[in-house]
This record gives sequence, structure tokens and C-alpha cells, in this order.
Amino acid sequence: MVRYGELFLKSQPVMRRFTNALTRNIAAALDAASLPHRIEVHRGRILVHGGNPRQIAEAASRIFGVVGVSVVSVTDASVEAIAVAAGERAARHLKPGMSFAVRARRTGVEGFTSQQLAAAVGAHLLASAPGTTVDLDHPGYEVFVEAREFGGLVYDDRISGPGGLPGGTQGMVLSLLSGGIDSPVATWLMMRRGCTATLFHLAGGRWAGKDLLPAVHRHHTILSRWCPGVPLDLVVADMEPVYDRLAAMKEPRYRCVLCKRFMLRAASALAQAEGAAAVVTGENLGQVASQTLQNLSVIAGAALVPVLRPLIGHDKVEIVDLARKIGTFDEVQGETGCLAVPRYPSTASRAEVIREKEEEMELSGLVEEILSPAQRFRALNGTSSPVR
Repeated sequence: MVRYGELFLKSQPVMRRFTNALTRNIAAALDAASLPHRIEVHRGRILVHGGNPRQIAEAASRIFGVVGVSVVSVTDASVEAIAVAAGERAARHLKPGMSFAVRARRTGVEGFTSQQLAAAVGAHLLASAPGTTVDLDHPGYEVFVEAREFGGLVYDDRISGPGGLPGGTQGMVLSLLSGGIDSPVATWLMMRRGCTATLFHLAGGRWAGKDLLPAVHRHHTILSRWCPGVPLDLVVADMEPVYDRLAAMKEPRYRCVLCKRFMLRAASALAQAEGAAAVVTGENLGQVASQTLQNLSVIAGAALVPVLRPLIGHDKVEIVDLARKIGTFDEVQGETGCLAVPRYPSTASRAEVIREKEEEMELSGLVEEILSPAQRFRALNGTSSPVR
């Protein structure tokens, strides 16, 4: 049984469209895992029938839009049938001396209330499991029962899903991806909100740590596991010529702001070519010199499409926790830093000064130069390969 959340807040036509997208994504994930299945859609619940319910539940629990998944027993909607199924489940767990609680819900079924359903199931468990007691506050075991218009559901486990909106319902974004902690999390958050993503990495060549590019490819493949059955592309462009010009400038304190503006300019051009509606970055307010409010404002001026910063107000600890959950946190970071960062970067650049520097260095002319020979990689279900 798959539960979905905020889709209920949509109008009926939108909810149907989102639910259809969710079921398509679930089906794609199960097909990718070679799990035969049959899907039923009901109001508030999606039932997935198959011969490997535990594996199906694990696969469905990684689909955006899914709030939770449970392996369930399906019965008719009568109190008696639900109670018997609950007793069969509880028999695997309840032992003398244990306490339990029944959590009941009733929707679209007449003849009894949720409280009456819970009481009847509880009485059945007390009779079938001697030596047990009811404890609604701190039970040793919980069983959940639902009576709905399409039948009864009984389960005693809950696997949390990522929530959010179904993938593909909110359009496409181009996400700047580095080998660090922040940008994969930012990408994941936008995918979680229903966006389809193309990833974009501007490789620094000799100006980047030796472990940076391998980390980027690793993050690419990990993120693809969150949209199983759906390809996830990564475009890698060589930005070494830009770093060469930045390293030669007389006022290195502006180097980071100029670099970020160039990245946004190149990302905007690629976004327009890809049909993406926005660029996503992993920027976080005040984290480094280029991410002060003043500098972020100056940097954003180079973009030709909206810039989305889902991590802008997160603490670093929160970002790390999310990275661990997603699977992109590297316990050993390796050499992933930028070797062009100046010793004393500017924290309050002025837009007119930065534009003058860009004109002097003719940076805008390098966008096409680095994009035209860019490489594309396609990841599917955690495996990546070059696109010829």
C-alpha cells in the first residue's frame, strides 16, 4: 500500500494528473527492478499487487510523491474479516507479557465507527494472544487497520517515503553539480518537488582537486537511483580556459564572483538549449565569501533564466543530514577543492566593477567555446555511460 500526501490539496483534475504520474513512476521503478506487479488506484491509497511485496515496498518507498509504504493484508471491509487478518499478523509478533495498540480508520464504510473497529480488533487480539495487554500510549506492538469502500487493510509496519511531488509534474531544471556536499542535495530537493533535472558540471581541469570529477560522476549515479526507470543526464564542460584567465587577473579578490557569474551564464545558455525553465544551485546564504547576500545579488545578475537556491536558508548540519539520507555524503571528501580560490576573496562586490572586469577579460565570449565540445553522460538506475 502506497500513501501519498499533499496531492489531496490539489483540485480534482490536478490530483488525477499527479496520481497518474505517481503510478507511472512507481511502475517504471518496479519494471526497472524486474518486479511483476498490478496497480490499483483508490482515493488516498495506491495498492500494488505482486509476488514480492517486501521488495515492491522497498522500491516504491524511494519514489518522489510517496509519503509511506506498507506491506498489507487486503480483506473485505467487514469488522470480522479485518479482525481475523489483524490476528494473523499479530501472531508473528505478540508474546505473553507484551502490550499492543490498534490504530483504526474508517472511510466510506457504514455500520460502525473507527472506535468500534479498534475495539473489536483489540478484543480479538486479547482473545487470540493470552497474556497480552492494551497500551495506547506506549505499546510494544502496533497494528493498523483501515476499513475503506474498496476493502479492509491490515498492516504493522511503515516504510517512510521521501514525500514531495511526483517526478515530471513540475517541468525541467538545469542543476549545477559539483563534487561537494551541497549541490547534490539541492538537486535532490528539486527532484523531490516534481522537477525533471539535467545536471551540469563545469570541470576545472588542473584548477580542481583530483577527486572532484570522480565525485561528480558518483553523485550523478546516486541521484539516478532516486528516479528509477527514468534516465538522468549529466553534461560536463571544460572550464579550464576560464580559470586560466581568472588566475591571471590583477585583482584576485573578485575571482570567485566572476567565476560564479560565468557558471550562471553558461548554465543559462545550456538551460535554454535543453528547454529547462530554471537553473538550480547549491548556494547557502553566508556559507562562503561568494554567498553573502551582496555577492549573491551580483552573481544572479548574470543569469538569463530564474535561479533556484533550495538550500539558501539551511544550516550545514541539516545539509549533511540530507546528504547522508540521499547517499551522496562522502565520508572521505578527498581533494575536491578549487585551487583558484584567492586568499582574500571579496565579500561585497559591486556590480559595476564586476561587469567592467568581465568586459576586460572577455569572459562572455568563452560560453560557446566551452559548451560546444561538452560531454554528455546518461545514468539509469545507478549506472552511467557516455552518450555518443
